Amino acid sequence: MKDNVSNIPMVDLKAELKSIRTPVLEMVSEVLDSGVYIQGEKVEKLEKIVASYVEASYGLGVGNGTDALLLSIKALDIGPGDEVITTPFTFFATGEAIAEAGATPVFVDIEEDTYNINPLEIEKAITENTKAIIVVHLFGKVANMKQIMEIAKTHHLKVIEDACQAIGSEYEGKRVGAIGDIGCFSFFPSKNLGAYGDAGFIVTNQQGLYEKMKMLRNHGSEKKYQHALIGMNSRLDELQAGILLVKFNFLDTFLQKRKEIANRYTESLSSFLKTPQIYNNRAHTFHQYCIELDDRDKLAAYLQDSGISSAIYYPIPLHLQQAFSHYNYKKGDFPVAERTAERILALPISPMLTSIDQTKIIATVNEFVERL
Repeated sequence: MKDNVSNIPMVDLKAELKSIRTPVLEMVSEVLDSGVYIQGEKVEKLEKIVASYVEASYGLGVGNGTDALLLSIKALDIGPGDEVITTPFTFFATGEAIAEAGATPVFVDIEEDTYNINPLEIEKAITENTKAIIVVHLFGKVANMKQIMEIAKTHHLKVIEDACQAIGSEYEGKRVGAIGDIGCFSFFPSKNLGAYGDAGFIVTNQQGLYEKMKMLRNHGSEKKYQHALIGMNSRLDELQAGILLVKFNFLDTFLQKRKEIANRYTESLSSFLKTPQIYNNRAHTFHQYCIELDDRDKLAAYLQDSGISSAIYYPIPLHLQQAFSHYNYKKGDFPVAERTAERILALPISPMLTSIDQTKIIATVNEFVERL
């Protein structure tokens, strides 16, 4: 057993708070003193700032990233009898939101290099019941939006961008989220822009969709006690909006730090491990930094013995989850996603990660590989 005194977490939210503690506490006091805790001026300000940042016309603060997906699906009138094509290699919420709306998730395999949905497989899965494609920009790495949007246009499909892990990522100079019909973001605490509780966000360039989602997030109501739609309660609270306004000021600085750490990892590890492939026309924001190797589980244990955290995103593809067993997918249906799930491992990449910790992580991975 190695020395386990040092503990390097995947995300160091305590260190992050320490670096911005004063403005955060000032904002918390300001919101508490205002007496307005739901749908106040902080939410409105955040909606304008984030929408502008991703170059979208409209923004909506909602309860969480899962609700953002569900509200988007509902706003497009997708429900029972409809099919939505998406990736099986993502967090459960992507498929869950489709099923929760009463529609059927249709999975297609991923690209080996991006871990994102393979456009070549999308067209094969389109039927007369297909209504939309949910594209996931996994780990902050951008999907092939040009090809996907061309497919959607040809087949008259809507495109929802699950950008929950990808705020600030870009495709050909355009920020993700505002490329498709609707973009969804999560501000879960560990995200690149994270609240101190649950929070989510939706963007769109279409006024009609914006107005509809604005009603849907508030019980289908535009005027108090008048309900035109069956909606839900998914309002971003004022306290979290205020915290996000403070943290937004540090977003680009933190994203740059993530890229610098990722570059160092890649320079040090790419000669003997599969590291993230970077494309010239896309900007990766590294919500996670994932490597691939056959002895993934052994490396994770070796890192843990050295006081270094790691994580597996995601060990079971969606088509093999018990909750989706009634769709009759089986092992072997999506070989790239399944193989990736068995080999992938995420290393710490918090913007709070010190140079000393980075050196230790790289050296420990090197040590493990040399012993193979």
